[in-house]
Amino acid sequence: MDKNNYCVIMAGGVGSRFWPLSKNNKPKQFLDILGTGKTLIQLTYERFASICPAENFFVVTNANYKNLVLQQLPNINEDQVLLEPIRRNTAPCIAYANHKIQKRNPNASIIVTPADHLILNETKFLGVLSEGIQFVQDGNKLLTLGITPSRPETGYGYIQVSNKAVENYSDVYPVKTFTEKPHLELAKIFQESGEFFWNSGIFVWKLSTIQDAFDKFLPDIKNLFEAILDKLDTGEEQSFIDQIYPKCENISIDYGILEKSESVFVYCSEFGWSDLGTWGSLYEHTAKDNNQNAIQGENVMLYESKNCLVNVPNNKLVVVQGLKDYIVVETDNSLLICRRRDEQEIRKIVNDVKITKGKKFV
Repeated sequence: MDKNNYCVIMAGGVGSRFWPLSKNNKPKQFLDILGTGKTLIQLTYERFASICPAENFFVVTNANYKNLVLQQLPNINEDQVLLEPIRRNTAPCIAYANHKIQKRNPNASIIVTPADHLILNETKFLGVLSEGIQFVQDGNKLLTLGITPSRPETGYGYIQVSNKAVENYSDVYPVKTFTEKPHLELAKIFQESGEFFWNSGIFVWKLSTIQDAFDKFLPDIKNLFEAILDKLDTGEEQSFIDQIYPKCENISIDYGILEKSESVFVYCSEFGWSDLGTWGSLYEHTAKDNNQNAIQGENVMLYESKNCLVNVPNNKLVVVQGLKDYIVVETDNSLLICRRRDEQEIRKIVNDVKITKGKKFV
């Protein structure tokens, strides 16, 4: 294990498309979505624990989730949990972690990952990461992991790669273009072309390289953190973070840096990845009965129903009759019944619930 390897886990989202199971007080990264006995953030931490020492992890999350992180990840200390006072997308989140790492180890190599992804082939994934860390050591290189598309997915961003791999790295290609969430016909063209890969949102780079990129493309964000560098790791850190965070531009690392830089590369692979962004993505990776129903709940009875996802408490008897291609999810105070093809509407539904019924339901 290399002491220069650091892992930044981004865990501040609310997972609104997983409502009503995922709610503001306990979003999906802190839930056992997969029924494994471990939450998504616990699985994420364990995934990287063989590459990064425990003291080299940082979790960037909303201030409301500090206790959840510490409860679920007992191997990390309080000063490894970075608290965002408000959500400002991924660029400020990464900038904050960069400066914390800079004070500890200017020679760091960093893996940045969301807290809520699924990796089925972890052995292959770790091999990709090890080679990726090696790749970024020489020169000014920013690396993202690209996934070979298995279907024309409209919910993911795509990366187009050059037709020639990097010398000595047969699966690493320079980036040509980024495309955000295409419509279905374009997604079909992307899949058929063989030039486009899903953007996993998992990144690898040296600290010095990403800091140079912030200097060039997002200097205002970097300067805000540079100004309080001497306050980090002191009792004044949080108060100064609370002051500067609202001043940070609300922008993703993809838009802010990766789409502008000429030093971005993609490691093209397939290791059973899903961002678990929707109930549909969970359905794809859940065991099914003979009628292709994915069921979580000990007392579910289905009649004349096919291709449904049902997720209900174990102590609740739920009987479903005559549904095809539906999502049925119940929690303590909410019940969702929604066509699977309309799952992208759940985010709008959550907003409507908040406005008309109050925050207690979201």
